[in-house]
Amino acid sequence: MNVRKPPPRRFGGKDSRVEAPEIVPGLAARLVAASAVADVMSGANALDDRFAPEGSLSKAVDLDARDKALARSIATVSLRRLGTIRAALNKLLENGMPKKAGGLEWILVTGAAQIMFLDVPDHAAVDLAVRAVRRDPKTAAFAALVNAVLRNVARQVEDLRASEDPFADSPPWLAARWRKTYGDDAARAIASAHQLEPTLDITVRDDPAGWAEKLGGTVLPTGSIRIASHAPVTELPGFDEGQWWVQDAAAAIPARLIQAKPGERIVDLCAAPGGKAAQLAAAGAQVVALDRSAERLKRLSANLARLGLDAEMQVGDATTYSGGTFDAVLLDAPCSSTGTIRRHPDVAWSKKTTDLAALTAIQSKMLDRAARLVAPGGRLVYCVCSLEPDEGENQIAALVRRNPDLERWPIEAGEAGIAAEWLTPAGELRTLPSFLPNADPRSAGLDGFFAARLKRRG
Repeated sequence: MNVRKPPPRRFGGKDSRVEAPEIVPGLAARLVAASAVADVMSGANALDDRFAPEGSLSKAVDLDARDKALARSIATVSLRRLGTIRAALNKLLENGMPKKAGGLEWILVTGAAQIMFLDVPDHAAVDLAVRAVRRDPKTAAFAALVNAVLRNVARQVEDLRASEDPFADSPPWLAARWRKTYGDDAARAIASAHQLEPTLDITVRDDPAGWAEKLGGTVLPTGSIRIASHAPVTELPGFDEGQWWVQDAAAAIPARLIQAKPGERIVDLCAAPGGKAAQLAAAGAQVVALDRSAERLKRLSANLARLGLDAEMQVGDATTYSGGTFDAVLLDAPCSSTGTIRRHPDVAWSKKTTDLAALTAIQSKMLDRAARLVAPGGRLVYCVCSLEPDEGENQIAALVRRNPDLERWPIEAGEAGIAAEWLTPAGELRTLPSFLPNADPRSAGLDGFFAARLKRRG
């Protein structure tokens, strides 16, 4: 096949010339994947933001839906198995990763990820990685190195991806925290769960058993449905009709703990993307959905419109909001999100131990404000998708000390399908990614979550 090459493109100084090869099928997706991983590792963008419809991806390159999905898949598995991939590359690079080589590391990482963990032909992964490095003057000189290293990855793939260390893909600071909090065995189980492809769970408006049958899924003890399909969710039966929405099984529990009743006035602080607000509205509550981002509230409103549900949208700050008192308050606070690493592997590499202090300070302010919004006899449910006690158990203990008119309303085993092992001695919810075991990894686990329920006296 004859490929017409464009004229040489100038980079750098007047004597610096590097040919910019024509984009061939599949190359754009690889370039975007490597760029997305670089963004995450530099702290520039979360993976979700990078691939959001209005995110930097759409402004940077025009990919069709298939290539966009491929780019995201490559970037996701690259981050999920980054420790294993880096160890493999270090073994094959005799002199280590070249310095001052631009995006070379991320092209190598995403290329190795395809060979080691994705159903991509080895020759395609190698060829497109070589083409990618040739496009950048900082990496062009390493084309032969990339070719040799990735070919060796393909030859030694079984040995390179075999590891008995479940912490290979966990940052050491997080592994140390999990060991301290949960013990070595539980920490190993958490780290192992993070290496797996995430589950797909949905919340249905009604008839879970019927929808599980239609979608080929399984009804979990919590009432969520777990689906094995890899088809786009928008193409599944019932999506366009607003019969269900995507929501991890653990994330669906806190709204159920409120025990919302028709006509009750409930505020959902930090409401976007809206899964919990939808649950409350579906129960008949009069929901106020608060969020700092007007753009996120627009998406929440669109989601509720698809579901045929309604809520009052308010743009505001949960640390200062003063909308009166409510029968119930739900606060899903911003947090380190370490309970969602299986679903969002970029979290493991974008968060740092120093982030916790700032996050816990914000959470404390939000909790104090949320407590003021609870009417006498009303309920408060606080939750975070974090594995860190500083953001969960410790926050509630401090809140109760600061607010003597608040008391814990313990969660009971069996309520909302909650297993006894998911509860702390104080009656708070603590799920781990290793819970809900299943012989099929695709059907096992759930997000790590903390939730506490309180009542205001009077």
